Amino acid sequence: MLCDNIHSALAPFLARYEQVCVVADEVLTIPDWPFPTLRMRVSEETKSIDSIEQIWDFFLSNGLTRKGLVIAIGGGVLTDMVGFASATYKRGVDYINIPTSLLAMVDASTGGKTGINHRGIKNSIGAFHAPIETLICPQWLNTLPPQQFLSGFGEMLKMGLIVNGEKLWDALLQYDLDRMDVKTLTPLINSCVRAKEEIVAADPHEEGLRKVLNFGHTFGHALEELSLTGKAGLLHGYAVVYGLIAELYLSVTKLGCPREPLQQLTQLMLHYYGKPQCKCTDRERLIALMQQDKKNERAAEINCTLIKNIGSPLINQVISTDEANESLDYLFSL
Repeated sequence: MLCDNIHSALAPFLARYEQVCVVADEVLTIPDWPFPTLRMRVSEETKSIDSIEQIWDFFLSNGLTRKGLVIAIGGGVLTDMVGFASATYKRGVDYINIPTSLLAMVDASTGGKTGINHRGIKNSIGAFHAPIETLICPQWLNTLPPQQFLSGFGEMLKMGLIVNGEKLWDALLQYDLDRMDVKTLTPLINSCVRAKEEIVAADPHEEGLRKVLNFGHTFGHALEELSLTGKAGLLHGYAVVYGLIAELYLSVTKLGCPREPLQQLTQLMLHYYGKPQCKCTDRERLIALMQQDKKNERAAEINCTLIKNIGSPLINQVISTDEANESLDYLFSL
């Protein structure tokens, strides 16, 4: 839920639990609560089983029982890890997410997907374990670096393309990314979160409808995973924007989607996100990564969500390696 004051929003939950443990990103300034607190260094590289063991050890050393409460304060990487640690500690303990990045607010902290990376594959180990509440305080965004802001906005653009009607998409295109005003962004955050909550409520374990949320992520995750082998990792939302371009191209060529959304997003990408730092020689590795994607239902296939139009997504669209290569060629040619 959206809130203005984190203390008053948390109070009803704290009254229900005798034990509380807090896990927070080490770079954040957090409230001075009288609870055991673990401060963690957070990045895609630390999104690993080693970090989960650190969280488990923290829970154990503080005697946390299954009746206790965990509070996660940070961006999407941290909420993913704390959610997974909470899901697996003593077979499940309640937790609350307090997302502090735009990406976490509109995507990672809502829906109950938790997990870690393994052997270079994003979120390949994980569990469905929903928080009892997600407290979204947009004030956290006032100190968010511009690149992190743009990363979160990438997930919002995805929502604008898959939800019914063009109202959200049009509003996102009209938002002034040069100013990055939190007040005018807050209603858009609310729209994205509500849309995702409705989808997750209808399909909590991603057996059908929830797969629409994967739009842009088959190509996006491969690009992000490839970047982790280099000197500078690609921010998730940037990877999603590039993935949306690739999968919009396939939506046009395979399903007859109008070209306008592809043209609009391409213009926005070039202006704010820049071109992906990949080469045509990376295609073989990207194809291999897509074939290992957790969304695939058969070995070595490439399963995407595509759209016939704004608000009309189609799940389980299996594409050939030739189609994947053609889409990558388009993306790299921009």
